[in-house]
Amino acid sequence: MNRSGDSVRRILAFAGAEPASLLVAHDDLDLPFGRLRLRVGGGAGGHRGIASILEQLGDPGFARLKIGVGRPPEGVTAEAWVLQEFGTGERAELGEILERGVGAVETLLARGPEAAMNACNPAPAPPSRTDPA
Repeated sequence: MNRSGDSVRRILAFAGAEPASLLVAHDDLDLPFGRLRLRVGGGAGGHRGIASILEQLGDPGFARLKIGVGRPPEGVTAEAWVLQEFGTGERAELGEILERGVGAVETLLARGPEAAMNACNPAPAPPSRTDPA
């Protein structure tokens, strides 16, 4: 995943598509578990997969659907945190989180990025991720 830029560049080239037509959904440690944030453009924010895409495309103008996973507890690396299994409580919330994500993508496609960001981003933050796997 940290070298996903090469694959994304190849797919866009094959499809004859521009970066502006791309939507990348990815985890985000800076958002509480289950919080969604849609944005267009920007930097990598420390996300290695997004950094790889930016490096390969040379254009930050693609959409990102950030899915909050929260910060790892002390002593747990970011890599271990995002790769571990979800806890029981988190698994119970995944369906609703995915439904909201699908809704954000549908709004993006139907009404554009501004409407999708207005609909997706102000959602209240769910509780922080604390349930062990």
